[in-house]
Amino acid sequence: MNRMNNLSIDHLTGIRDLTKEDIDLIFKTTDSFKQVINRPIKKVPSLRDITVANLFFENSTRTKLSFELAEKRLSADIVNFSSSGSSVKKGETLLDTVNNILSMKVDMVVMRHPNPGAAHYLSQRIKAKVINAGDGTHEHPTQALLDAYSIREELGSVEGKKVVIVGDILHSRVALSNIYCLQKLGAEVMVCGPTTLIPKHIHELGVLVSHNLREALEWCDVANMLRIQLERQDIRFFPSIREYTMMFGLTKEILDSLSKKIVVMHPGPINRGVEISSEVADSDQSIILNQVENGLAVRMAVIYLLAAKVER
Repeated sequence: MNRMNNLSIDHLTGIRDLTKEDIDLIFKTTDSFKQVINRPIKKVPSLRDITVANLFFENSTRTKLSFELAEKRLSADIVNFSSSGSSVKKGETLLDTVNNILSMKVDMVVMRHPNPGAAHYLSQRIKAKVINAGDGTHEHPTQALLDAYSIREELGSVEGKKVVIVGDILHSRVALSNIYCLQKLGAEVMVCGPTTLIPKHIHELGVLVSHNLREALEWCDVANMLRIQLERQDIRFFPSIREYTMMFGLTKEILDSLSKKIVVMHPGPINRGVEISSEVADSDQSIILNQVENGLAVRMAVIYLLAAKVER
């Protein structure tokens, strides 16, 4: 692959730092890696000289597995770290933890952390390249990139498309990163959910706001259904899960009653029967499994492009 084209960034801490040209380069590189992961030999020797540390201070299944597999497909050496059972539990600071790992000559850090801004904080203080795998309720840039890439793959383009993000917008890092990414690529964005789960000033980001699911679905080309993040809620934001599902759950009956065919997405994990029914999740309008496959290729692309900036 040609490395003549470079990203304008040294770290991927958020979508806001990316230019449209950066995103186009990531997508172009993703196209190449999609071919790699679908051939009999799914590995390339591109990063045999790179060591990546995966630092997960929050629970994760899909994102952690996706990053780890992406690194292995690129032939990188991997160090996996989990905060449970680590010295973090003894009071060690984030910076001390990371510096101890970097003393083992690590070139890149993939980090998920419960505190917003943690990845940016780290990127200002260490030499290794930093990829944000989710920081609190702030951003999740690779999820936004894979979502936008999946829309492009399904509909041919992101520009001019109407995308509604439905659910717990208030606690979602996926929603914020998706808004930034989709707008950079020329899409119109709407958020939909209960009033209590929509940030008060979100319209200042240039998005439309709806509290009516059917109205939002009739407007959109793509519906990205988010789960209710109960683990981030210290108070009740709606009376019951049952009432939420009645108002904002996407069922096959609703989907079939729309005046046009829309694309259905979900970043996972899915709460079947809450924000989306099994019939919808498994329908031919759903591209949820495509998102998972594309997530692997997108993360390979991001790691590969940032590795080109590692100082030797």
